[in-house]
Amino acid sequence: MEKLRIAVRKFDPFESTLQKLWDLFCIENNIEMEAEMIPLELHDLYTETISKKGLKKGTWDIAHLNTDWIFDAVNEKAVLDLNPLIAQNAPQNYPEGWHQSLLHLQQINDRTYGLPFHDGPECLIFRKDLFENTIEKEKFKKQYGYELNPPCTWEQFSQIAEFFNRPEQNLYGSVFANFPDGHNMVFDFCLQLWTRGGSLLNAQNQIDIQRPEAIEALDFYRKIINNPKAVHPKTKKFGSVEAGLAFAKGEAAMSINWFGFASMCEVIEESNVKGKVDITELPHNSNHKTASLNVYWLYTIGSGSRHQKLAYDFLRFATSPESDKLLTNEGGIGCRKSTWNDSEINTTIPFYHKLEMLHENALTLPQTPIWPKVAELIDQMVLKAIDSSVSSEQLLKDTQKSIQKLY
Repeated sequence: MEKLRIAVRKFDPFESTLQKLWDLFCIENNIEMEAEMIPLELHDLYTETISKKGLKKGTWDIAHLNTDWIFDAVNEKAVLDLNPLIAQNAPQNYPEGWHQSLLHLQQINDRTYGLPFHDGPECLIFRKDLFENTIEKEKFKKQYGYELNPPCTWEQFSQIAEFFNRPEQNLYGSVFANFPDGHNMVFDFCLQLWTRGGSLLNAQNQIDIQRPEAIEALDFYRKIINNPKAVHPKTKKFGSVEAGLAFAKGEAAMSINWFGFASMCEVIEESNVKGKVDITELPHNSNHKTASLNVYWLYTIGSGSRHQKLAYDFLRFATSPESDKLLTNEGGIGCRKSTWNDSEINTTIPFYHKLEMLHENALTLPQTPIWPKVAELIDQMVLKAIDSSVSSEQLLKDTQKSIQKLY
């Protein structure tokens, strides 16, 4: 029997939501076809859908792709332009139902190659119960001479991380995601660069990371990751999901991670910090402003799919206001404005409405066919910075040489 095949980003809330949505869709539309949903880790997802041409060949009908990859997918002719289908039967309240920052990365050459699925820019997630504790506040002020509040600068971040680092209580000052998968450390490097006033691009719009702000960024990052008095001991093995779960279990006071991992703390059973979490903007250098990173997940349809009409009908259903809210209640992050401002959602996740604030400062990665290769090079560079004593200046110089060869 033929099945609709869906490549899913491996994450329990995504898997449970998609199965529930497919079951509801089949009941409502009297559809008997089964959907085969295969959960895949980040690297495998890219390999299966784009490198091995799974979307182009019709191996996959639908795939979760993140916006880092969409330019690449379009170049490879792997994904379907949805404009003709949207013109015939648009998703409910499209495009007004979404913030503009969730619509532009999948629009390339006036074509639309995906619908927003899961969102949540990077932010500072923190334990408000610890930060608001009177005894902790008194101890902190006595030790550092200023009030204990969520850090505004990276220097404050380091001091607060050391203050809350209590291995004997299985509590660590901070947790990062350092698993080298071409994403987590790349994003962290970009955030460190941007919050110091740096840029990934030069005046010719080419990627150029050989700059003073990048040296500062890499110096700070390698120092904090290697500081056992400030970070979770498993940080180097954690991807973003594992770092998010460690925070939810109460193992860290602060985390730089996607907004989704903050909201997850309020909805998953394993969470030990329900009602104790809040989010704010990322720290920054004192003479520069904050920044966030907007990379989001899309529903895409394979250019080689034999079930394009059915796949699109399902995507319309999966992006409805009700479906978007369901994803949020399962532990993902809905993309619609209606979900962000939903009173029930904000009762469960009191900081949910802050998504709009994060989007105002959210930057995006360069849209260029070479970005996946650049990301690999930056990933290797950050890994070397953490695991070797080669100077940041030299690492940036060597990496930039390799980047230039891609042009």
